[in-house]
Amino acid sequence: MIRLSFYAIKTTLLGFGPSPTIDALSRVLLNEGAIRAKHFSFGGLAMTAHETQPSSTADLIAKHKEYVWPCAATYYEHPLALSHGEGMYVWDTDDNRYLDCFGGVLTTSVGHARPEVVDAVSRQVARVAHTSTLYVNEPQADLAEKIAQITPGRLKKSFFTNSGTEADETAMVLARIYTGNTEIIALRHAYHGRSVMNMTATGHAPWKHGPSLAAGVVHAAAPYCYRCPFGLRPETCSLECARDMEELIQTSTTGRVAALIAEPILGVGGFITPPKDYFKVVTEIVRRYGGIFICDEVQTGWGRTGDRWCGIEHWEVEPEVMTFAKGMANGSPIGCTTAIPEVADKYPSLTFSTFGGNPVTCAAANATIRVIEENDLPRNARMVGDYLRGKLEELKEKYQTIGDVRGMGLMQAIECVRDRETKEPHPQAVLKVFEETRRRGVLIGKGGLYGNIIRLGPPLIATKSDIDELVAALDGAFAMI
Repeated sequence: MIRLSFYAIKTTLLGFGPSPTIDALSRVLLNEGAIRAKHFSFGGLAMTAHETQPSSTADLIAKHKEYVWPCAATYYEHPLALSHGEGMYVWDTDDNRYLDCFGGVLTTSVGHARPEVVDAVSRQVARVAHTSTLYVNEPQADLAEKIAQITPGRLKKSFFTNSGTEADETAMVLARIYTGNTEIIALRHAYHGRSVMNMTATGHAPWKHGPSLAAGVVHAAAPYCYRCPFGLRPETCSLECARDMEELIQTSTTGRVAALIAEPILGVGGFITPPKDYFKVVTEIVRRYGGIFICDEVQTGWGRTGDRWCGIEHWEVEPEVMTFAKGMANGSPIGCTTAIPEVADKYPSLTFSTFGGNPVTCAAANATIRVIEENDLPRNARMVGDYLRGKLEELKEKYQTIGDVRGMGLMQAIECVRDRETKEPHPQAVLKVFEETRRRGVLIGKGGLYGNIIRLGPPLIATKSDIDELVAALDGAFAMI
């Protein structure tokens, strides 16, 4: 492998237009496998190309285990070391190809190495790579304007950070400042991040770490229809999970709350999808007790749920605050907290984020949004997602291990059980399916409080033929259980 900054050569010295001669030189260098270190002179520019021998997979994994915290757990019995990707596929360091149906946890929204995003990042790096929030930069301003245009209702003003964790933390601080109240309502089975405040808001014991958590958070019953906390079935559902919100506030808070923070579809919880009027009921109750609605769109945003830009639009509710991350920049680290003006304007003027609004990540986000918009990927997510859902329903009819399938768009889940009557979770089935689908060249995700849910979140560019490949691998894997 030869290391040479061709993008830097093109952008800083030769301008931004096509350069066939430099491109030809790039190809020569990349194909010259015998070169160890060779010097070139081209147009007065001195260059040195270095060939580096990549580590073996075993050495790379050993290095990871020795120098990376063991809490950074990896998938699979034998960890997968990824080398590169293109479109729907990734390759490991042994050059095995895999259909990526989890997209780095629903993050690679427009495909690996998407040319438009690569180009936008490369061009921006050549201009200015860092400014901090103390300066204005064009990509950040353009991105904030676009978010105001895309998001529902009166959401308009944005603050940028580096991750979903920071976006959610910022939102909860903002809610407390705006309302003057302190207590936050979150949902059981929800996940909001790895800071102390976000671990507290998260409704999963395995994700909570440390001797103490933050004060002022209470957890409401999740709208988990398959495992209804009130023992009801869909045909008898009276939205008890939503109506219970009022009693929760009356019994477990001071009676005045700052906010409800909730995901339109509970991601880590296993793509738990609320009933149709759930959010209308709970937001009315929360607002009546002084709170606002923080909509966590970290996993559901940017067309993932099909037809709409934001997941909450399917429930016809307008939040006061919304958060984004993951698929927003196709893998570049970014977080965003957007709010209606009167809420955003309440945050005190002295705050700062070193990497928030970074021009490179904002350029990546702008390019990602353009790709989604120009290719109508929300519509594709709905069409291909419907096709996927149909295929999953067929698998459910075929295999008793599958207790439930759910989700929206290209955000679909399979819940594995030992028995459909008792609904006893079957996490071992998920592990078996994981290993077998990997052997068949397909990567998937998992989740749920009990570890018994397969999560599928392929890039929004997925086609029906990609779904056929995914379902064939799942079919073969379930047949092995």
